[in-house]
Amino acid sequence: MRLFTYWRSSSAYRVRIALAMKGLAYEPAFVHLNRDGQGDQHTPVFREKNPLSQIPVLEVEGEGGGSVFLSQSLAIIEYLEERYPTPALLPKDLLMRARVREMAELINSGIQPFQNLSTTKFLSELAPELDKQRWFEKFIAGGLQVLEGRAQKLSGRYLVGDAISIADVLLVPQLYAARRLNLSFDGYPTLLRVEAECLKLDGFASAHPDRQPDRE
Repeated sequence: MRLFTYWRSSSAYRVRIALAMKGLAYEPAFVHLNRDGQGDQHTPVFREKNPLSQIPVLEVEGEGGGSVFLSQSLAIIEYLEERYPTPALLPKDLLMRARVREMAELINSGIQPFQNLSTTKFLSELAPELDKQRWFEKFIAGGLQVLEGRAQKLSGRYLVGDAISIADVLLVPQLYAARRLNLSFDGYPTLLRVEAECLKLDGFASAHPDRQPDRE
């Protein structure tokens, strides 16, 4: 397997965690997202792998041989879960599985897109006078407040119950990104507690941006 990744990308960070938690070896292929003000993700070579010009992309061997390129972090993580089910990142209980996906999608759809590099660059072009910090506080901090409320009801040791799940795989990179945006963390005691538990695990620690070879 080969993972097209960038050290600071929260979406790539998610997949690195999932691969590490499952003990899967992979070859990293580094895609600089802001080289020369544009980024390697916009090159024709990369766009053949993902026309949306986003990372991560996971290259795997297809059933008939040859390479297959998978994009979208949650789709990649679900693929890894189904192909390599042990150790599990989804609980066996049907309702708990739905809760994990609920929390994961809250982050994936309800928070992360508002901090995405392509989103913030377009905002700067569209409205140079826009106060980005107010934007981040409304959408990122606002989403984290909702996540904290759900976590207070659903968490055990981890975000949903007492076992590591896909929800935790998304939580830790999201909190890392929120720190980069200089957001206050006063209102998220449950999320911070869960994060601390996750970061005790080698799979989370080894995937951290600060430990990536392409870190600037």
